[in-house]
Amino acid sequence: MMRKTFVAFTPIFGAITFPLVVPLTISKFGVNYGIIIALLISSLWFIAMLRTSEMPH
Repeated sequence: MMRKTFVAFTPIFGAITFPLVVPLTISKFGVNYGIIIALLISSLWFIAMLRTSEMPH
């Protein structure tokens, strides 16, 4: 049950987190840190999506 919940919220979490965190980081710390945060979030999100993907057999 917990895995299905995690799989369901992975795309939602990334889609909400990315546009909120990156602009805030850019406004407070600058473009360089915004790019680094964008790469980190997108990489972690991509890995989480691959790890939790459910492919038909």
